Amino acid sequence: MGSTLSASTPNQTWPSPNNSFSLRFLPLNSSSFSLSITYDSLSIWSISAVADSAATFSFLADGNLRLLSGAGNLLWQSNTSNSGVSHATLDDSGNFSLKNRSNSVVWSTFDHPTNTIVPSQNFNVGMVLSSGLYSFTLNRTGNLTLQWNKDIVYWSLGLNDTVSSNLSNPRLQLQSIGILSLNDGNLTGSVIMAYGSDYAESGDILRFLRLDNDGNLRIYSSSKGSGSATVRWTAVSDQCQVFGYCGNMGICSYNDTSPVCGCPSENFVSVDPNDSKKGCKLKREIKDCPGSVAMLQMEHTKFLTYAPETLNDVYFVGISACRGNCLSGSSCVASTTLADGSGQCYIKTSRFVSGYESAALPSTSYVKVCAPAEPNAPPSSEDGGGKEKLQGWIIAVVVLGTLVGLILLEGSLWWWCCRKSPKFGGLSAQYALLEYASGAPVQFSYKDLQQATRNFKEKLGAGGFGAVYKGILANRTVAAVKQLEGIEQGEKQFRMEVATISSTHHLNLVRLIGFCSEGKHRLLVYEFMKNGSLDSFLFATEDESGRLLSWEHRFNIALGTARGITYLHEECRDCIVHCDIKPENILLDDNYNAKVSDFGLAKLVNPKDHRYRTLTSVRGTRGYLAPEWLANLPITSKSDVYSFGMVLLEIVSGRRNFEVSNETDRKKFSIWAYEEFEKGKVRNILDRRLADLAVDMDQVTRAIQVSFWCIQEQPSQRPMMGKVVQMLEGIMAIEKPPAPKAAPEGSISGTSLNMSGSISALSTFATSAPGPSSSSSFQTPLAQSSMSVERHTSSLIPRETTSEPHNH
Repeated sequence: MGSTLSASTPNQTWPSPNNSFSLRFLPLNSSSFSLSITYDSLSIWSISAVADSAATFSFLADGNLRLLSGAGNLLWQSNTSNSGVSHATLDDSGNFSLKNRSNSVVWSTFDHPTNTIVPSQNFNVGMVLSSGLYSFTLNRTGNLTLQWNKDIVYWSLGLNDTVSSNLSNPRLQLQSIGILSLNDGNLTGSVIMAYGSDYAESGDILRFLRLDNDGNLRIYSSSKGSGSATVRWTAVSDQCQVFGYCGNMGICSYNDTSPVCGCPSENFVSVDPNDSKKGCKLKREIKDCPGSVAMLQMEHTKFLTYAPETLNDVYFVGISACRGNCLSGSSCVASTTLADGSGQCYIKTSRFVSGYESAALPSTSYVKVCAPAEPNAPPSSEDGGGKEKLQGWIIAVVVLGTLVGLILLEGSLWWWCCRKSPKFGGLSAQYALLEYASGAPVQFSYKDLQQATRNFKEKLGAGGFGAVYKGILANRTVAAVKQLEGIEQGEKQFRMEVATISSTHHLNLVRLIGFCSEGKHRLLVYEFMKNGSLDSFLFATEDESGRLLSWEHRFNIALGTARGITYLHEECRDCIVHCDIKPENILLDDNYNAKVSDFGLAKLVNPKDHRYRTLTSVRGTRGYLAPEWLANLPITSKSDVYSFGMVLLEIVSGRRNFEVSNETDRKKFSIWAYEEFEKGKVRNILDRRLADLAVDMDQVTRAIQVSFWCIQEQPSQRPMMGKVVQMLEGIMAIEKPPAPKAAPEGSISGTSLNMSGSISALSTFATSAPGPSSSSSFQTPLAQSSMSVERHTSSLIPRETTSEPHNH
């Protein structure tokens, strides 16, 4: 008591015993400071008031903590005067506490969090993490919520249906290994709410949960001494879905991969030209132009509408009525009509409107402005006058001249050194293949690939997209060349799709080396998988006994495949739905590591091929199609989950899932397998060829249970692929799955399925399934249309983030 810290001496600190944490003034800039508890230089607790360079923080003799500005103004205090405080401590967990003579805690930073939670810290009901207008809370039912202005709930995460919600005193805790869990006296154990991507990795690492000033909740990890933190989990995967991120009337969109903020049109101007996140305002207010009001139309744009707005401001009207009602309504400032089949129209009557623009959004929005409505346009070439144009020409000439000079110099040196070499031609081709090492897709000529494959001589296999041939590239790399069929897209669009596919990098995905787009020829070049596809091992004949996979290999293949699909669904910039998961599309490398192939190819099929086909001619693979394909229901990533469940059952059994025999009582194998599982006869399901080999029966049982969860008829009952991985790893407990129903199947040939237009126009996505150990917040599927729906789908589907189900 009586100790003081001064902002004028920022090196002065009150450290923890092991010096991991310290209470000190943390510089914000040359003249501003924040009183913070830090780990290295990272703040885990801070007072929101900004202090000047002459500020002081004192532990007074009466037991009160007080922060004063240089002018003596009170900025903050703990209000613990005359509470029996005798001393203060900062422990090695980062908790700064005031204690009495009996060493009981009177006040602590853990009990008064600001924007961060660290391991060993309990976050209880009534506590709030705040950052500007954003707040994070935990309610009595165990539900986690993110709110804007303590009103708009734009994200929530609750307990799944298998967990009793009769809680007495729930508390949230971030475990030191990076798992966010919920505890309560009425729960038998911790309920895991989220995993950091590096959970359970060893090392001297501090993990912490923080509500950032952009309104997103994230789990970070920081290695001791690094002074930096890495994001390991994000609550709202799409930053533009955070309400108010771009301020009032601000429109959030993406520039490459980063969110950017702008104004709806030329009728608006930024509130702060130096900070686009502070929103926009009308150049001319509506009240100043009575009788001259217009509705500005914005395609592929929506105004975010979350609870409690969804309770009052949602209507079921057409696009014209949605626009007209807002124009005639005195309190309406904007409206959004959805083209996703729901018929919903959002009327914005509040004075704060938060917008989101994306080419993938099936919605049109309107904003009330003074006529005339002036949509945003690219900057005119005349903007900036002659001086700016002259500077632009000078820069262009200098850059172009430099590039030409470097190319000529490099070409001259190369010609001088290599012109006499007998390997001149070979070196030229190898030089072109240096792109391969950079990770960028290499563009091959058709002639190059003809030579590499010896005029497409050695055929490796064929699928719905075309045949695959073995080839040897100029740098002696062995590759698989897929000759695509039915691809008649333009050059630019084909290259864009190839760029998207090649940007996906994962241990369990087949790598795309390059492509050929020349005239009518469309080919893709992949890395070569020595051991071929999984089906050749699972369904080998007796003459091919040497191709038997051990259980260890099978389980690792199942886990690797699940991780690859999880990456496509949950970790890419855009969710990629494969549409054709089957053993033929799971390839094995030299070490029997699984690699998923043919992902993203559904986007390449020419829409004209199937535009007028009915659902009876859906392209897919018999035995792996989810019921929704044939029932005219929305197609989501859960369709891939169904297909994976069927493949997983085949990995365990070594038999086709649609096989019917006397052994299965003439029942479909998946139905018979569940009956055997119910009887406890798990070994009857296992591949007979593994009977004399070492098998981990716990893993077998776990895999069978997971497969039954995946092949549930209702998509909402199937878990997300991330949960599938956790269940297979044994991290997450698995409830007993319901009996799968026998779905009707036709004889369906081909590989992947496409729909015309964006799939989001036909479906709405579940944020999680109420299956085993997953969240219960999900959107209900759209009502099945009685019309014949055009099923011509993109395999690249933007992931949507929803706060809670809409029930209207």
